[in-house]
Amino acid sequence: MNLTPEQKAAVASWVTAGDNLSVVQKKLAEQFKLSLTYRDVRFLVDDLDLTLKDAAPKVDASDVTKAAPPPKPAAEKSAEKKGFFDKAKEKLGLAKDEVPEEAAADAEAEFADDLPPAGASTVSVAVDKATLIPGAIASGSVTFSDGVTGQWVVDQYGRPGFTKISQAGYRPTPEDAQSFMQELSRALQQRGY
Repeated sequence: MNLTPEQKAAVASWVTAGDNLSVVQKKLAEQFKLSLTYRDVRFLVDDLDLTLKDAAPKVDASDVTKAAPPPKPAAEKSAEKKGFFDKAKEKLGLAKDEVPEEAAADAEAEFADDLPPAGASTVSVAVDKATLIPGAIASGSVTFSDGVTGQWVVDQYGRPGFTKISQAGYRPTPEDAQSFMQELSRALQQRGY
């Protein structure tokens, strides 16, 4: 394809400004009345030795171990604690500033299940010895850190999914979801998948 030096300079300035191939294609059609396919624009950019700027760096989503969840801000942690102590005070029928230390300790033991798990979650994954689900290459069960159980499958494309969950509308915490993917990967590797 033969472009004039003016057209080449315009394409170079657009790419340098951060325009992607679709925008360059559209500008060529609007400003120079050149009808090029997306592939032709790609080749043109390559022929001019231009490098496209990537608007958002691509994240490798195939390995969940690379992305750790961000730590909770101190304000969010204190809000969780506040909710816990408010429950304890309400149960004891005390005003906010009247909680004796021994009563708070008793209430903490009673409401410990209401607190989010500290640190890493404990998710257990089991792989079935035989998979009888059509279209699945593996199946098994999972128990999340909060006691909710489920049945999982991995389809022929390697995509995990759930077939049953013991609690309707359940969504695991981000920590549990990450732990599930790590444990599932480890369990499947042990089985030779």
